[in-house]
Amino acid sequence: MVQLKKVLSGEIKLKQNLLFPGAGVMPEPDVHVITSCGSRIPAHSKILASASPVLENIVERPQKRQSSERKIPILGVPYDAVSVFLQFLYSSKCGEDEMEKYGFHLLALSHVYMVPQLKQLCSKGLSQRLNVDNVVDMLQLARLCDAPDLYLKCMRSLSNNFKNVEKTEGWKFLQKNDPYLELEILQFFDETESRKKRTRRRRSEQNLYVQLSEAMDCLEHICTEGCTSVGPYNMDPCKHKSPCTKYSTCHGLQLLMKHFGTCAKRANGGCSHCKRMWQLFRLHSSICDQPDECRVPLCRQFKLKGNQVRRGNDAQWRLLVKKVVSAKTISSLSLPKRKREEPTKTPPVDQLHHHSFKLS
Repeated sequence: MVQLKKVLSGEIKLKQNLLFPGAGVMPEPDVHVITSCGSRIPAHSKILASASPVLENIVERPQKRQSSERKIPILGVPYDAVSVFLQFLYSSKCGEDEMEKYGFHLLALSHVYMVPQLKQLCSKGLSQRLNVDNVVDMLQLARLCDAPDLYLKCMRSLSNNFKNVEKTEGWKFLQKNDPYLELEILQFFDETESRKKRTRRRRSEQNLYVQLSEAMDCLEHICTEGCTSVGPYNMDPCKHKSPCTKYSTCHGLQLLMKHFGTCAKRANGGCSHCKRMWQLFRLHSSICDQPDECRVPLCRQFKLKGNQVRRGNDAQWRLLVKKVVSAKTISSLSLPKRKREEPTKTPPVDQLHHHSFKLS
């Protein structure tokens, strides 16, 4: 008796909701959906066929007996989940309460019966309800139902909370019963860590190119206009110059140039600081497009030597020059004019002394 009341209440509820917009009450149902508990839910074959190609094939399948009642079995999920599924086929709507209770079942039904709109809605709704306790079950379901967005979010959640997830019963069950998925998860972790390392390496390289770009600007600035106590030979060395906008890099270069001019080991190539200065001079020469008018030392000499001699690492050097020019262009375009003209604070002398550039 209780089951009969439940079925009747379900039929009445469905009949009240299954309405054509602005068309009043719909015609009598011509098909019944059979659930796992044996309950029957009345429906309209044309609406089911228009919403799902799988149901369309079932509806259009020839009947053995023309007079027999048309039935569509939807088994393996609770009665209420089937009812919500059918209501979505009629109205294209699913409430938050229904998603909270039957999201798992609705995703499975949307996959089996090929209802992409519901599948996308379930994937989004379930991803918002991920937690440590259900992420393993969600991952298995997303894998079975071919839901890539939900699958990826489950993998990321596992990666971020793995220490807590591996203590759950879901993870222990997965280890015992699905070793292939466990291997898939561990491979995802390894690929994620590799991507993070590559990203950190690229950022580090980009920072190096930006530093070298600033060094080229400061080198030209020092040799053309002068900065603080270092400047061209035809300018008064005692004349005080105020700090420029890139004073940290500029002052580091000034210290390096002072050392370069007085170092006794420079000619023998035994000084690492002088080698760095030689590399900066060469890099400037590779970038400079006016060597005859340039006031940076050795610019023209390096340009002529580069045209005559083919070095073994010439390809690497050209790549470095290209990266530095690109960083210089991007930096000049991304920085507002107001900030470019804004003077920077003078950093401590010991910090300036250790400012360095690396060339490979």
